Amino acid sequence: MFYIGIDDAGRGPVVGPMVMAGVLVNEKQEANLRLIKVKDSKLLSPYRRAFLARKIKKIVTSYCILKIPANEIDESIKKGININKIEAKKAAEIINILTKNIPKAEVIIDCPSTNIKVWKNYLEKYIENKEKIKLKCEHKAERHAVVGAASILAKVTRDAEVERIKKQYNIECGSGYPSDPLCIEFLKTPKAKELAKLGLIRKSWQTWSREMKKQTQKKLIEF
Repeated sequence: MFYIGIDDAGRGPVVGPMVMAGVLVNEKQEANLRLIKVKDSKLLSPYRRAFLARKIKKIVTSYCILKIPANEIDESIKKGININKIEAKKAAEIINILTKNIPKAEVIIDCPSTNIKVWKNYLEKYIENKEKIKLKCEHKAERHAVVGAASILAKVTRDAEVERIKKQYNIECGSGYPSDPLCIEFLKTPKAKELAKLGLIRKSWQTWSREMKKQTQKKLIEF
């Protein structure tokens, strides 16, 4: 029996991508994930996450990581495809990739929507080989080791992407989340507009819209 776990990292940030990850394991590998105490990435330190990510990649049969850039999220939202629907489509893409060469799998996904049934129905529209899978969509699914492993790979990848952006463009935006004061201060700088043009900032987010509105109002007052 094969198991697939899928989870996301970076739904809410204004800076950088969202990342979706999926892992494929057999029963023995799933037991090994439990042995190394894999769990929700939010409950682990950055050092522990990085350590476990290396272990996970060695244990699993296969894994798939998708990076969804800020500009892709913006374009989807313009078309009426919200963040939950983006996640569903990307989760289906991961399922389609990981089930190509296996007969059957139980798929467990951490559901981002409050309405599990509606989200699951939307997801199923994009799955190519429905007969191959038994699909479970749950809240707090990271309690399953296979989903916890996906959570860790997604978070480590997202954090690495943010660090890459910081170094490449010589900026400090903290975690990239609106709750981070370093991120809010960064959005006030000219460099933020440069990154927005490059598609690295989610311009569809209210955090960005509010900051641009403040800057426009300030200029009008100064005028």
